[in-house]
Amino acid sequence: MQHTSEQYDAIVGRCRELFVKKMKDYGSAWRILRLPSLTDQIFIKAQRIRSLQEKEERKIDEDERSEFIGIVNYSIMALIQIEKGVVEQPDLSPSEASDLYDKYAGATKKLMEDKNHDYGEAWREMRVSSLTDLILQKLLRVKQIEDNQGVTLVSEGIGANYQDIINYAVFAMIHLEEEAA
Repeated sequence: MQHTSEQYDAIVGRCRELFVKKMKDYGSAWRILRLPSLTDQIFIKAQRIRSLQEKEERKIDEDERSEFIGIVNYSIMALIQIEKGVVEQPDLSPSEASDLYDKYAGATKKLMEDKNHDYGEAWREMRVSSLTDLILQKLLRVKQIEDNQGVTLVSEGIGANYQDIINYAVFAMIHLEEEAA
């Protein structure tokens, strides 16, 4: 489990680094995005990953890793939007956005550790393609919950689904790194 924690931190650290750089380039323009827009952005990235996994030829020179990083970062943005709400104008400094990023990345890692304890790191036996499919399934669930205006009968809320999406994306990137080593 310690090895998983270190791998997880390294992956999330790379995701955070890109988030911080984009905050310097664009500010918090993403704060105007409604949750369904963020969900759709994540869905597009997951669909591209699935397409890359199924096709022989690539016309754009970006691999799955960059898309998984986007999934992590957009999912954390969604968690921030759930807390802060949507705004009409960017309103977070890079420092405030980074603090919120760390808050949700930490809470999501804690969830991963709790689930890993109970499931015995079963994700290590999964394929990257299966993790991609689970991300897409979670996104379809989120879309349905959004279409239902957030009302669920027995399901966990949207935030928990975003956290699972983050964890599946990090697991996929850990697998990809191990395969490349």
